[in-house]
Amino acid sequence: MAFPRATEIAQLLVKARVQPGDRVVDATIGNGYDTLFLANCVGTTGRVDGFDIQESAIASTRSRLGNDAPVFLHLRGHEEMAAIVAPGISAVMFNLGYYPSGDKTIITRPDTTLTALDAALNLLSTSGLLTIVIYPGHAGGAEEADRVEAWLTDLPPDRYRTVRYGPQGETGNSPPPYLLAIERRG
Repeated sequence: MAFPRATEIAQLLVKARVQPGDRVVDATIGNGYDTLFLANCVGTTGRVDGFDIQESAIASTRSRLGNDAPVFLHLRGHEEMAAIVAPGISAVMFNLGYYPSGDKTIITRPDTTLTALDAALNLLSTSGLLTIVIYPGHAGGAEEADRVEAWLTDLPPDRYRTVRYGPQGETGNSPPPYLLAIERRG
């Protein structure tokens, strides 16, 4: 039996935390799998806000969702979430890198990602959860991974609890994706 992928662990952690009626964010909707997952977690009484800068990602996600899903899709970068989303969020999910079905030259960038991560932390409720799946194997991915890791080490441990999940010591053509999860303590 294979170990679960980083995205699967992220969803397990979020599912254990999020309740029907909660408000959540998919910071990088891409194909919309996490958006649909979050919509199922919060039910018809909750709310999901999703962000992406590619119209094709918005369209793909919209077609994946049911009509009764409490989802609001924003054709805006994740770094703009604080202008749209009110504090008190139960979970924020990030999948860094590129939209697998879209233009692979359009990638998440360290500067906008770090702005978005800061905003996400400020939006989280106490005991809220932030998940970040990092893909260091594409052009620009290693730099973004390094910057996110440096950002993570600066978080005050009395306010945030962090974990990392991913393969160690694997060799291959590119480094495998891994998960960082952050819980807001207070």
